[in-house]
Amino acid sequence: MRGRPIGRRALFALVTAGAAAVTRPGVARAQDVRSIDLGGSPAAVAVNPVTGLAYVTDPEAGTVSVLDPRGASVGAVLDVGGAPGDVAVDPKVNRVYVANPPAGTVVVLDGRTHDLVSVIGAGAGASALAVDEQANRVYAASGTTGTLAVLDGISCTLSALVPGPQPSFAGIAVDAGRKLAYCASTGTDSVEVFSIDSGKFVASVKVGARPTAVAVHAGSGTVYVANSGIHHMSIVDAVTHTERKTVLLRSEASSLTVHQGTNTVYTNGGQNGLSRVDGGSGTLTGELSLGVNPGDVAVDQRTRTVFVTDPLHGRVFLVRDF
Repeated sequence: MRGRPIGRRALFALVTAGAAAVTRPGVARAQDVRSIDLGGSPAAVAVNPVTGLAYVTDPEAGTVSVLDPRGASVGAVLDVGGAPGDVAVDPKVNRVYVANPPAGTVVVLDGRTHDLVSVIGAGAGASALAVDEQANRVYAASGTTGTLAVLDGISCTLSALVPGPQPSFAGIAVDAGRKLAYCASTGTDSVEVFSIDSGKFVASVKVGARPTAVAVHAGSGTVYVANSGIHHMSIVDAVTHTERKTVLLRSEASSLTVHQGTNTVYTNGGQNGLSRVDGGSGTLTGELSLGVNPGDVAVDQRTRTVFVTDPLHGRVFLVRDF
């Protein structure tokens, strides 16, 4: 889902653990903001809404940290080797998938025991991941070759390696109900649409400059795109496959996530923090300063807790009631 982090922004007020936080008076408030110190350079984050556990990769250390938000603690640090990038979770089967772009592989972990299940070859540069829970498939988009790997989550094998229409992809999201996958292409400022039924790319949507991350609201099929080269987020219509609206943000965005129950989008396109967007109306509804340049963003679909990585300071923020 995620793309590459973008440059550091001017520093705003630092939010301390457990304190309420406001970026602009009357704009947005979070009742509880906590941080978990991990050290290193935390990159991607994904959450299992069934267990409540979050998984954070560190490409420099070659590890995945398991976070328990109930105690704001680190439950385990898993050595997966290589340079782990994106991470995705299938809550139905309780498995964790970790991309290792230099090796072109996807590491499969058991979500209960955290043991290694398998290592799947996914093609050179496989870096962005998305899970189709309905079909038990995993999609890995390559940041170097632009190929799309289709992985069987049951047998842990490569089902197909599809050449993409563009040379590289930075982010991916799956609409399982409509059987579509969306791949963000930074080099062409577009989102490439893949048909799961036909196994082919079927459309291309022009969006903002340097799209690096994409997310889908399952109910409406609306697609949201984080553009790391311009101060707005793109909203793509699922039927016409066109950019129907842009949302002006305070800064460039490289990551976003959607809370499915409320169609609320959270993105790191805020001024040193988060921006909150109403997906239905396509309007910016709040900003929350964390005092840092956020990295990846994920949301727990059950509790609506937002997880935000802070690569510069080696920590992860847990934001509740924002």
